[in-house]
Amino acid sequence: MTAARRSTTRRLKPVSAGLPDFPWDTIADAKAAALAHPDGIVDLSVGTPVDPVDPVIREALAASSEFPGYPATVGTLDLREAAIGALARRFDITGLDQASILPVVGTKEIIAGLPAQIGVRRGDLVVIPEVAYPTYEVGALLAGADVLRADTVPAIGDGDPVLVYLNSPSNPTGRVQSVAQLKEIVDWARARGAVVVSDECYLGLTWEGQAYSVLHPEVCGGDHTGLIAVHSLSKVSNLASYRAGFLAGDRDLIAELLAVRKHAGMIVPFPIQGATVAALNDDVHVDAQRERYRVRRDKLRTALLDAGFTIDHSEAGLYLWATRGEDSRVTQRWLADRGILVAPGDFYGPAGAQHVRVALTGTDERIDAAVERLGS
Repeated sequence: MTAARRSTTRRLKPVSAGLPDFPWDTIADAKAAALAHPDGIVDLSVGTPVDPVDPVIREALAASSEFPGYPATVGTLDLREAAIGALARRFDITGLDQASILPVVGTKEIIAGLPAQIGVRRGDLVVIPEVAYPTYEVGALLAGADVLRADTVPAIGDGDPVLVYLNSPSNPTGRVQSVAQLKEIVDWARARGAVVVSDECYLGLTWEGQAYSVLHPEVCGGDHTGLIAVHSLSKVSNLASYRAGFLAGDRDLIAELLAVRKHAGMIVPFPIQGATVAALNDDVHVDAQRERYRVRRDKLRTALLDAGFTIDHSEAGLYLWATRGEDSRVTQRWLADRGILVAPGDFYGPAGAQHVRVALTGTDERIDAAVERLGS
């Protein structure tokens, strides 16, 4: 390598240098301790599905596999109609049309890329929840933006954000925001020209009360201007490996994202689009999976409470937000010594430092093993 080439290479700064450590890389010791349990690990640290993909989805995947050409970035007409229908049936969302829907290659990808794709620039302000899924912050940092953690309008204070993230039901806390709380943030953001992106991946897994989409008429008044809802099939349909998700909302914002993504070649594979249609058109498998999680939740919640934990929020979602009133890493190790691996709350921001996130995504056999260990 020449001196000139070495000099040029050194001028390139790694993008990852400005990002936080990848959270899961920091729990190797706890994982090793849990793996050492004589009866094996109960891994409740990641919200990854463990139950089978329903045959109706697998059959649709196979039936869509012969198409040899490039699929359209905008998605098939069938997919967009299926998304509109599912959102109306499951969440009472009205006012959407074909131009309101855009399929994406997994919702983590779009959350990480969306700030840059809708025009967030260096020095802009992005608001994320106080306790939040880490990718909201990562996406803002990749765009060069500043980040403020806040859950309410008063907490935002004098900030002037261009983008506000909502996450109800929340990952990791399971907190559900009321219609009034959501509406206050939407109205405040609209008055300032800020875009609201609502991550609603857990909307179909509500256990107590009712959770609302930001696109629900009671929240937005039937007007989707400035609003994008993010929906995933990973949780309710066990399709994490398929990377199947979509956006819904403001037609102008969807059109801008579509234009950018067409240039970048961000296209959902055609067989996945076919499987997505089947998953969105069928509510039977969704209801069955929800019931599996409900049973597991009841078992784990009871066992954690009996073991001296306090559970906060957790009205919805795939997790129990639990605490023993101590540093989350201490609690994580206490559980790891019993062969149970969970996520420490500090993954999700300073306000989570005394909680752990316990996922419901274990098989029935592994959930029963965790319950037994918590009771010993």
